[in-house]
Amino acid sequence: AYERTCRYFSRKTNSVVVSVGYRLAPEHPFPAQFEDCLTATIHFLRTAQDHGVDPSRIVICGDSSGGTLTAAVAQALVNRRDLPKLRAQILIYPFLQCVDFNLPSYQQNERVPILLKERALALGLKYVNKDLYHIKDLCKGCHVSEDQRLKYHKWVSPD
Repeated sequence: AYERTCRYFSRKTNSVVVSVGYRLAPEHPFPAQFEDCLTATIHFLRTAQDHGVDPSRIVICGDSSGGTLTAAVAQALVNRRDLPKLRAQILIYPFLQCVDFNLPSYQQNERVPILLKERALALGLKYVNKDLYHIKDLCKGCHVSEDQRLKYHKWVSPD
């Protein structure tokens, strides 16, 4: 599905593009997708020179769930001293935080066609193998304790 986009990126940036075909949920429950992406990235970082690629120029990218996986892979690799450092990560509308679903961006986009707020939350719950019963609690913010909310307020708040 992304071959055309990958070819475009490759051509426009004069880069090598490696597209990871990770296993999908629900047939392959989380964290299979993350493990596939992490394994592929580590393998390519280790063997980049075998493919004529400078390991110091590797950028990882993903959109939607792929963006979420990209962020998770970058975090998993940030302290690895046995691998070349990633040059950058490109995240295209990733799902990055689940502390507060009532921040301004969620409110502004909650009725955007195709990915309505409730649908996005349902997909997120399916992704992590949780019951859809929890959607109403997520929308209300009842899934996070007041202590946790205060702890993360510096990073996750309408301010």
